[in-house]
Amino acid sequence: MNVSELLAPWATINAALGLSAPVRDDAHYTELMAFMEDCFERFGADDGHPVFALVGMVAARVRDYEARVHPWPDASTPATRLAFLMDQHGLRQCDLPELGAQSVVSEVLSGKRQLNLRQANALARRFSVPLEVLAA
Repeated sequence: MNVSELLAPWATINAALGLSAPVRDDAHYTELMAFMEDCFERFGADDGHPVFALVGMVAARVRDYEARVHPWPDASTPATRLAFLMDQHGLRQCDLPELGAQSVVSEVLSGKRQLNLRQANALARRFSVPLEVLAA
């Protein structure tokens, strides 16, 4: 196969997904996320499926957009990252039953107490973030 034979299919894919440029806006981001979700629903059991090469390209564009539009703060500890997540979700200390009593949340946020693995897992699920964001 030569380059000429690849241009027409690529033009179709590029027109549908807009991969030749960064993600434009939230609507484009939503379209790309839906495409990736659909691919995982259809082909997720077959990690060797060729569509995942394309998913990798889409995921790279999505990561770039998220880093540009929704950057993580410079948070060096799980406690500061938790405080950021709480702020983003409009939560107070009493809104985190995953940690225990409000006094426990206060100790975690002040750095006097570390999150245990159960707490970090529960919070990672709640906020839909990787466990590494909250695990020490």
